[in-house]
Amino acid sequence: MIDPTLLASWLEFAVRWLHVITAIAWIGSSFYFIALDLGLHRDRNLASGADGEEWQVHGGGFYHIQKYLVAPDRMPADLVWFKWESYATWLSGFALLSLVYYHGASLFLIDPTVLDLAPWQAILLSLASLAAAWVIYDLLCRSPLGENPTLLMVLLYLVLVGFALFYTQVFTGRAALLHLGAITATVMSANVFLVIIPNQKIVVADLIAGRAPDPKYGKIAKLRSTHNNYLTLPVLFMMLSNHYPLAFASRWNWVIASLVFLMGVTIRHWFNSRHARKGSPWWTWAATLALFLAIVWLSVPPAASPEEDALLSPAARRFAEAEGFEEVTGIVQGNCSMCHAAEPGFDGIARAPKDIRLETPEEIAAHARQIYLQAGVTHAMPPPSVSYIEPEDRARIVTWYRKATGAES
Repeated sequence: MIDPTLLASWLEFAVRWLHVITAIAWIGSSFYFIALDLGLHRDRNLASGADGEEWQVHGGGFYHIQKYLVAPDRMPADLVWFKWESYATWLSGFALLSLVYYHGASLFLIDPTVLDLAPWQAILLSLASLAAAWVIYDLLCRSPLGENPTLLMVLLYLVLVGFALFYTQVFTGRAALLHLGAITATVMSANVFLVIIPNQKIVVADLIAGRAPDPKYGKIAKLRSTHNNYLTLPVLFMMLSNHYPLAFASRWNWVIASLVFLMGVTIRHWFNSRHARKGSPWWTWAATLALFLAIVWLSVPPAASPEEDALLSPAARRFAEAEGFEEVTGIVQGNCSMCHAAEPGFDGIARAPKDIRLETPEEIAAHARQIYLQAGVTHAMPPPSVSYIEPEDRARIVTWYRKATGAES
C-alpha cells in the first residue's frame, strides 16, 4: 500500500507543475500582445483598413502582423482565440490552493495568534474574499471611473492595500500574501472570461450578421487587458513569496505587499514605454530600486511570539502523543533547530527557512508532515554539509509519523 502522504505530495507537485506551465503560457501571450499593440505603426495608410502593422522576425522567419481597431470587413475562418491559457492557469491555481491551504488549513491558513478560526471558517472566508475582490473591481470598472483610467488605477490600488491589511488580520502571513496573489489572479482571469472574450464574441457575432461592430466593446476589453498587464508581475511575486519568510512573516507584510504592486507598475511602465517607442524612462528603475530597498528595510525580523509555542491543534496533538515522539523530538532538535529557530544560529540565515521553527516539542508536532517528508522518507533536510542524520534516525521519524497517522500499527 502506497503511503497517502506521499501520494498527496506528488499530487501537489503535479498540480503545481501544471499551474506553472499554464501560467507561463498565459503571461507569455499577454506580454507579447501588449508589446505588439504598443509597437504597432499607426501612421501608415494601409489598404486593408487596419489600424496598424508591424514586421517582426523570430526563429528565422519574418512575420507581417496587422491589427484592426474594431474588426476586419469579414470574419476569418481560422480565428485563434487566446483564452484557455488564462482559464487553465486559474483552475490549476485554485486546485493548488485547495490542496495546500484548504486541505492543510490548520497548518498553512490559520494562525491562532492572529485570529482563532475553525478550518471551515477560514476556507469560507478565503472563498468569499475571492468573490468579493472581483465584485468590487468589476463595479468600479463599470462605474463612471472607467472613463478616467488613471484615477481608476489609483482607487484600485487602494482597494488592494485594503485587502492586504485585511488578509494579514485573519490568516497566516504566508497565506495572506498568497491570497493577495489569488484575488489578483482571479480578477485577471475573470477579466478574460467575463469581459474580454464575451466582448470579442459580440464583435464576431456582429460581423457574421453583417453589422458594424460597436467600438465600445474593444475599448472596454482594452482597459481590462491593460490592468492585467500591470498586475502580472505582482502576482508572480505573491506566488513565490511563500518560499521567503522575510516577505510574508514580517510584521509589515501588508506594507511589503502594497509596495510590490507599485514595483509592478514601475517595471511595466518602462517596458510599455519602450515598446510604444516613447523612450526609456530610466527613473522607473530608480523608483523600483527605492521600493525594493524599502521592502528590505521593512522585512527586519520581529521578535518571536512566545504564545505560539503553547498552541497545539488537534492534529498536532495526535503527533505529540504518538509513540516515539520524545525520541524524534531529540533528533529534530539536535539536527534542525540551529536554523529552524526564532534566532537562527547558522551564519547567513536571518529567519527560519519558510518561517518554520522546530525548537519546542509543540513546534515539532505542528510540523510533523514536513519533517516526515523532508527528513524521513527523503534526505532533503538537513543539508549534509550542515548536519547529518543517521539512517536509523530517519527510520525513527518515519515510524513515528506512520504510527501517528495509522499507516503503521
